[in-house]
Amino acid sequence: MSPGQAVHARDGALHIEDLSLDALARRFGTPCYVYSRAALTSAYAAWKDALAGRRATICYAVKANSNLAILGVFARLGSGFDIVSGGELARVLAAGGQASRTVFSGVGKSAAEMRLGLEAGVRCFNVESAGELERLNSVAGELDRQAPIALRVNPDVDPKTHPYISTGLKKNKFGVPFEDARTLYARARTLPNLQIRGIACHIGSQLLDPAPIAEATAKLLHLVDRLAADGIELSHLDLGGGMGIRYRDENPPGVAAYLAPMLARLEGRHEELCFEPGRSLVGNAGVLVTRVEYLKYGPEKNFAVVDAAMNDLARPALYDAFHDIRPVAPREVASHVYDVVGPVCESSDFLGHDRELAVEAGDLLAILSAGAYGMTMSSNYNSRPRAAEVMVDGAHAHEIRRRETVEELFALEQTLP
Repeated sequence: MSPGQAVHARDGALHIEDLSLDALARRFGTPCYVYSRAALTSAYAAWKDALAGRRATICYAVKANSNLAILGVFARLGSGFDIVSGGELARVLAAGGQASRTVFSGVGKSAAEMRLGLEAGVRCFNVESAGELERLNSVAGELDRQAPIALRVNPDVDPKTHPYISTGLKKNKFGVPFEDARTLYARARTLPNLQIRGIACHIGSQLLDPAPIAEATAKLLHLVDRLAADGIELSHLDLGGGMGIRYRDENPPGVAAYLAPMLARLEGRHEELCFEPGRSLVGNAGVLVTRVEYLKYGPEKNFAVVDAAMNDLARPALYDAFHDIRPVAPREVASHVYDVVGPVCESSDFLGHDRELAVEAGDLLAILSAGAYGMTMSSNYNSRPRAAEVMVDGAHAHEIRRRETVEELFALEQTLP
């Protein structure tokens, strides 16, 4: 089993904490997302320990997994939150998170979302364009408030990750161009309803090499010092998230090793630090359990058709992402190489290509490392109800989101007279 996985084998059968995935599938059905509370807690502790002795805030990136129970676990651990929509803000507050420890990111904040953030009292808006700067000033003025801001600056550093999850290059939609930042900060200083607090940067996701974020930090600090010379003092540095996990054969550094080159460049600085980890907190804490419906054999390909699909886990179809797939219980049958596919009517509906599995129809499979960008990216394509979600806490299992019904899928619709 991959290091850091919440799933482990006991007498050959896969478990999360003290419960077998087989027992969980019988109780809650399939497909089903299962998370480990202990793994979530351990992952958060690794970040907290790596930042011990520093003035730093960990803001969990809600987009990675926004279930209220998961947000509640992190809120109780003292986490802040990174949000990108009004809906995510509502989730944080419903789960017991504090707006004062929440940063509001995102390239397309509406005026309504800005009002929600201002009324809730978010810690900071990470502003991503000149137009957003002007709109936020206007909305804050209407509410007779000052909006705390940081500019998200695009440092044009190659994060060495998949192009779809790279966010810090000039060609990406995120942030303001590095060369425009001083002009925009000067403009922000003239706007009466804005309060300049900090600067933000996030170069991408699934980062395995600490060098690019250390390079981005160095560029950011040079800009911070130039801003100070302009008379603009910043109180915090938001250095984003993006630390990767092991899905297959990657060898990601631990949190302390990942942060070390970056923190070395920050020695002697007075600014508070903010980090926005998502995947590294939840990715390996979750698994998607699915059942084999049919085995199909052909001259070129064999298929294991399962009851989970691209609507349940979009990453393989979207990024050609790899997730390890394991039988939940050992089976004494001949193994074959299968493409693991779902029932959705798309050729891109696959969960894994060319996997050697010893399985029969009716067996359970565990799709590992599914805690991040699994349920949050799921859909109802082909009118498929979304999966149940379960949290395991020792020997106890809690259904933290029940499976949808078909009727709920069209409850907001009506036919014409």
